[in-house]
Amino acid sequence: MSLIFEPRIRMGRAALRRLLQLDQPVLPRSESEIAAEVERNYRWNFTFNLLDGVTFWFGWSFASATTILPLFVSKLSFNPLLIGVVAVLAQASWYLPQLFTAGHIERLSRKKPVVVNLGFFTERLPVFLWPLAALVALWSPTLALILFFLSYAWHGLGAGMVAPAWQDLIARCFPVNRRGRFFGTTTFIGTGVGAIGAMLSSWLLEAAPFPLNFTYIFFIAAIAINLSWVFLALTREPVQLTPALPPDTGQFRAKLSQILRRDHNFRIFLQARLLLALGGIGAGFITVAAIQRWQVSDSTVGLYTAALLLGQTTGNLLSGLLADRFGHKLSLEISGIAAVIAFALAWLAPSAGWYYFVFACWGMSFGISIVSGILIILEFSPPAHRPSYIGLTNTGVGVAGGIAPLLGGWLAGFSYNWLFVLSVGINLLALALLHWQVKEPRWQPVDIDSVFSQPEKSN
Repeated sequence: MSLIFEPRIRMGRAALRRLLQLDQPVLPRSESEIAAEVERNYRWNFTFNLLDGVTFWFGWSFASATTILPLFVSKLSFNPLLIGVVAVLAQASWYLPQLFTAGHIERLSRKKPVVVNLGFFTERLPVFLWPLAALVALWSPTLALILFFLSYAWHGLGAGMVAPAWQDLIARCFPVNRRGRFFGTTTFIGTGVGAIGAMLSSWLLEAAPFPLNFTYIFFIAAIAINLSWVFLALTREPVQLTPALPPDTGQFRAKLSQILRRDHNFRIFLQARLLLALGGIGAGFITVAAIQRWQVSDSTVGLYTAALLLGQTTGNLLSGLLADRFGHKLSLEISGIAAVIAFALAWLAPSAGWYYFVFACWGMSFGISIVSGILIILEFSPPAHRPSYIGLTNTGVGVAGGIAPLLGGWLAGFSYNWLFVLSVGINLLALALLHWQVKEPRWQPVDIDSVFSQPEKSN
């Protein structure tokens, strides 16, 4: 049997090597040569990565996991656990796979082929199944739910698989004192354009009958998300030579253990970051709470999306402006404060109109966490170890983000008020830990020699 499949396995491995450009040589270069190439291509990379981000966020506004997707699922089922599954996939699927791919990505000299070539099949292609799922709802709501959840999970987990390479690519293309400016500007414009998309989705929800309205919305999302891939493919990566051998699993586990045991500041940050992720326990249920309490219309949900994106735009710009000068820790603290205000308002709101402020505050918190939550990790480690730090943090956030909505779905069955109160408490705890225990990594660089000087033995 092995003789039958062995040629196909070899062909598959050869195809993967071509896809990731592992068969192309990489010449060693000095740090000054790499820095010169980064500077030479800075405007080019800024322009096309900006276009990538803007078109992606425009498309994503038509598939908001806080407003549009819970509304779509609620049209097919009133089971709160299914709403929780949407939140699980939204908050966890991108984060969870990163630790499992980080060790392999860390050894690759070229990160762009992972993001662009492999990412097309793992991340971009499945979004075209979303409008198909909406159409299927005409005949079979159950089949529509199955198709939607499978394609949404495929997209999220596939994006997470290539995410360490994408974050490392961004770190390579943009110097540390300009990453916040780039990321903040990109997400600011992207979510601003996304707010226009939210207004369009609000009109489509009202103008077209179900499920054709969601078919149109999801089709626009698919086109925009794949157009962003075209711009991303034009990135000029400053290729850096790294060991090309596949990582030993035991050694990689030992390395992760060393980081957690010896890098005290990173370990405390990781604890605070996990609490911030858990603090989003009520995010996926804000829309459903508004619908059940005040019977808001579908078009109002579209306007809630606009408020969410307006807040997110503000958070993107604020974190981008603050982080390059003061570091990302301050931005994350502001994110925690905004989350506390959002869930407190969701708990105490006397009418549906207050939920515009709820979504705006949560959008601000989310917008800041997108920029600073991603970029701060890049400053805890030198380039050679970045994927390990990225994988540890983001997979941990994925686990927390996966547990939170499931617990939230259980609590929502009893009381939305208790769910929002718990969200407030967890975010206050995360905020206290972040403010008083974590040092800004930009001013407190890790002593790599103390972390990796004596490798631990793997079992």
